[in-house]
Amino acid sequence: MRALSTLRTLLPTVRDYSQVPRSWRGDLIAGLTVGIVALPLALAFGVSSGAGAASGLITAVVAGLVAAVFGGSHVQVSGPTGAMVVVLGPVIAAHGIEALALVTVMAGLMVIAAGVLKLGQVVSFLPWPVIEGFTLGIAVIIFLQQVPAAIGEDAGPSSNSAISALQAIGASSPAESMAAVGLVALVALIMIVAPRIHSRIPGSIVGIVVASVLAQVLAMPVARIGALPDSLPAPAAPGWDWGLIVVLAAPAATIAILAAIESLLSARVAASISDTGSYDADRELFGQGLASVASGFFGGMPATGAIARTAVNIRSGGRTRLAAITHALVLLFVVYLATGPVSGIPLAALAGVLMVTAVRMVSFSTLRSVVGSTRGDTVVLIVTAVVTVSFDLIQAVGIGVLVAAFFALRSLVKSGGVHREEISGPAQDGDSRIAIYRIEGALFFAAAERVLDRVSDTRNVEVVIIRMSQLQSLDATGARVIADLVNTLERRGITVLVKGVQDRHLRLITKVGVLQSLRHQKHLFTALDAAVEHARSHVVRNRAAQPLPESGQYPAASPEIG
Repeated sequence: MRALSTLRTLLPTVRDYSQVPRSWRGDLIAGLTVGIVALPLALAFGVSSGAGAASGLITAVVAGLVAAVFGGSHVQVSGPTGAMVVVLGPVIAAHGIEALALVTVMAGLMVIAAGVLKLGQVVSFLPWPVIEGFTLGIAVIIFLQQVPAAIGEDAGPSSNSAISALQAIGASSPAESMAAVGLVALVALIMIVAPRIHSRIPGSIVGIVVASVLAQVLAMPVARIGALPDSLPAPAAPGWDWGLIVVLAAPAATIAILAAIESLLSARVAASISDTGSYDADRELFGQGLASVASGFFGGMPATGAIARTAVNIRSGGRTRLAAITHALVLLFVVYLATGPVSGIPLAALAGVLMVTAVRMVSFSTLRSVVGSTRGDTVVLIVTAVVTVSFDLIQAVGIGVLVAAFFALRSLVKSGGVHREEISGPAQDGDSRIAIYRIEGALFFAAAERVLDRVSDTRNVEVVIIRMSQLQSLDATGARVIADLVNTLERRGITVLVKGVQDRHLRLITKVGVLQSLRHQKHLFTALDAAVEHARSHVVRNRAAQPLPESGQYPAASPEIG
C-alpha cells in the first residue's frame, strides 16, 4: 500500500492541466518559440556528443514530450543538454554508437529509482559556489569541444577537450579553416545582434539559415550534417549485454547524477522566475528518468531539464505543460516534413551556436558575486571549475563539496571559543579565586581540544564556573571534552560549577558523563547569580578550613556544602 501511495504521487493528474483553459494561447505561442530555439541546439548537441544530429532531434521530441507529461514542473522544457554531451562523448568514442541506447536506458532507470526513493531534495545540499563552478567548467568544455568543427578539422585523439582542441588547431591550415571560421563568426554575430533588434527574433535559427544559404550559394568546402531520417524510428529495446552493462555502470551513474542535478536546478530556477507555483522534486526525477528511458528506446540520448529553453518558455508566456508538449510537437513536425533542408546545415554553423550558448551559460555577474563574497567561496568555485575541465564532472562535484565543507568547518571552528569573564557587580573579597568561562558558538571535534587546553590551564583559583547558555552546537566529542575538563579540574582540587545547559544538550552531556563528573548534583545551575553565590561560599569555606596555597599548589577538595 505504501508503494502504491508513493507511485500515485509520481504520476500525472488532471490538476496538471487545470490552468490550460485560461493560458492555452500563451502556451501554444511559447511552445512554438521554444521549439524554434531548441531545434539548432538539439542538432548541435547530438553532433557534438558523437551520437549524431538525428539522435539529438529524437531526444528533443521523445524525451521532451515524456518529461513534459510526467515531470514535476509545469514549465520545464527538457531535451539534450551540454552536460550530457560532455559525458556521452567519451562513452561513444570508447564503446561505439551501439552503447548509446543501453547507457541511456540504464541512466534513466537510475534517475527513476532516485525519484521513487524520494531523493529529490538532495540537490539542495550542493553549495552555490560548487554549482557555479560546475556550470563554468561545463561551459568551457562545450566551447572547447566546438573548436575542431569551428576550424573544419576532426577532433584530436585526446579525450580531454582542451588538449583535443589544441591538437585540432595544430593540424589545421589557415586556408582550409577560413570558410568554417567565417561561418562560425557569422552565426555568432547574428545571435548577438538579433535580440538587440527584437527580443523575439530567434538568433540561432536566423544565423543557421543565413549560414546554410551562404555555404550553398558559395559552394563552401565545409562539412554538413548529412542525411536525417524523415520519421521517428520504431522503438526497440537495447541489447542487454551483461559484460557491457558492467562496463557502462559507472558512466551511466555519472549521467544519472548529472541528469538529476541539472534537471532539479533547472526546475528550481523555473519556480523562482515564474508565477506557476512550486515543483515536485521527486516527481521531476521520476519524469526525467522515464524521458531518458523512452529516448533510449527510440535511439536518442539521455535528457535533462534545460535551463535556457525553460527560461525562453517562461519569457514567451508558457504557464502549463501544454507549452513543453507543443515544443516537442513542433520538433516532430520538423522530423516528418523538414529533414531535407536541415541535412544541409554546415557543422560549423552548429559549432557557432554552441559556442555562443556556452558563453551565455556563464553568468558573469554571478561569478563576480561569488568571487567577491569570501576567499573560501572563490577557492571552491575555481577548484570545481578546474577539476571539471581537467578531469571528471562527478569528481568535480565531489571535490567541490569537500573543499566547501573544509571552509565551512573552518568557519564553524572560528565561530566557537571560550572566553574568561569578570564577575559582574560589586567585587567581594575572594572573587579573584573564582574563574568564569563562557563557551560559545560550536563545540565539536575540530574545536574541542582548544577549549580543553584553555580552561585546564587555569591557575590560582578555587572555583571554575563553566557557562554553556551561549553554546549553539555540541557533538559527542565536545561533550566528552567538557567531562574531561571537569575531571581534570576536580582532581586538582578546583570545584567546577556548570551553568546554563540548554535542554537540547542536556541528554548528550548526561550520556557522556559530564554530570557524573561534577562533585555534587547541585553544581548544575540555571542562573549565573546563583552559581556565583555558590562559588563564593566555597571560597569562604576553604579559607576558614586552611590557609591559601602557595603558587603551584592546590588545596584538597573541600567538603560539599550544598
